[in-house]
Amino acid sequence: MTVLPPVEVLTFGETMGSIRTPRPLRMGGAMSMSLGGAETNVAIALSRLGHTVRWAGRVGDDGIGAFAVRTLRAEAVLTDAVTVDGTRPTGMMLLESHGMGFSRVAYYRAASAGSALRTEDLSTALEAGARILHLTGITPALSPGAAEATLAAAVRARAAGILVSFDVNYRSTLWSEEHAAAVLSGLAAQADVVVASEDELRLVCPADLGEDDAVRHLAGLGVREVVIKRGGQGATAWSFGPGDAATEHRDALVVPVVDTVGAGDAFSAGYLSATLDGLPLGRRLERGVALGAFAVADATDWEGLPTRQDLALIGQPAGTTVR
Repeated sequence: MTVLPPVEVLTFGETMGSIRTPRPLRMGGAMSMSLGGAETNVAIALSRLGHTVRWAGRVGDDGIGAFAVRTLRAEAVLTDAVTVDGTRPTGMMLLESHGMGFSRVAYYRAASAGSALRTEDLSTALEAGARILHLTGITPALSPGAAEATLAAAVRARAAGILVSFDVNYRSTLWSEEHAAAVLSGLAAQADVVVASEDELRLVCPADLGEDDAVRHLAGLGVREVVIKRGGQGATAWSFGPGDAATEHRDALVVPVVDTVGAGDAFSAGYLSATLDGLPLGRRLERGVALGAFAVADATDWEGLPTRQDLALIGQPAGTTVR
């Protein structure tokens, strides 16, 4: 059996070819392809910040699958736990711009290699070990098997003392709120860190609870940190230690907004990076909103994300040239 080295962060899910066009699809015209997928966005962002990261998952035995693996390797993300599926294609997403800051995403992922993720696909990566296992609510939406694999990984990681990070990341095009809530609430109960937008709390807590009560509900389940992403209003985090609780908020950084796709993934990566560095709650939020700012100021999902050295550029006046 292959023995893999341990990493700081392990994540898995579906990665896809991300096709972008600057105009509505019905108008045709030039398109460009990059790599899409919440978990791979986080993996690349963390790798750029100097962390060791492994992405596990399934890709098709096709050009897009080969492109995905090559791109991840180029970003120093370990792909030694990737399964190549010879019977299913790699998924695709098409992102079209409608101007005035409005974009629409169409997914082509039915019966994709990623949707066939199984518990066995993750065994070797989990056995290798990690400090953090990062999950999102997208993967369990792909199929019953993927949902089972995600929950099993969370349970196994927590039992092994691996910190489990869970970003709710609800996608309404993949499943209904009722179905999502039934699955995602179970995953949240296995997480140490839960990250959600304000409107996603109702999917992991009783829907009639206000924000403060919802946070306390999650703490009662054993969640150690709850982070609420508020978009342009920044982010708030609660930390629950033995006999102690802390709350911090950080405003979003003011930058020109080009595209918000991938901003939530960038925030999660920044927060986890600071967690790995042992920084306090407020500093974790600061790195999260910093990476979110880099993401929204660029027209791609992850290409504009910073290295650790680039973080020093935050706060520089617009038009500054570093020589």
